Amino acid sequence: MGINLNPFTWWNGASWGTMLGLRGKVRVGEDALGNVYYEGGRDTAGNPRRWVIYTGANDGSRVPPDWFAWLHHQLDTVPDRALPPARPWQKPAVPNMTGTALAYRPPGALEKGGRRAAATGDYEAWIPDA
Repeated sequence: MGINLNPFTWWNGASWGTMLGLRGKVRVGEDALGNVYYEGGRDTAGNPRRWVIYTGANDGSRVPPDWFAWLHHQLDTVPDRALPPARPWQKPAVPNMTGTALAYRPPGALEKGGRRAAATGDYEAWIPDA
């Protein structure tokens, strides 16, 4: 995205207004997807304000669960310090793939050819008033 479109394309990263608003805020970390997290100031309830600046498209599903917990004040400190390391069996978080070529399509979906497995004979059709 060119620098000339930045003031108008808030959906492709932070606009100039957002970047100006982050002056004086503390950068607290970055996740594996490249999103950057900031903290500074207080909201009306007295809680610290927290922000995420996305790398790429602004999509809330691109925030990993540990950073989501930090953004929503479920964790007091940064996830790197507050949480234990990931277990070997845990998969990394992935963004929502709906609407993309990587979306889940079950067998029989039109996008996969529309061919379903034959019925096994265990289905009985409902007949009203029978």
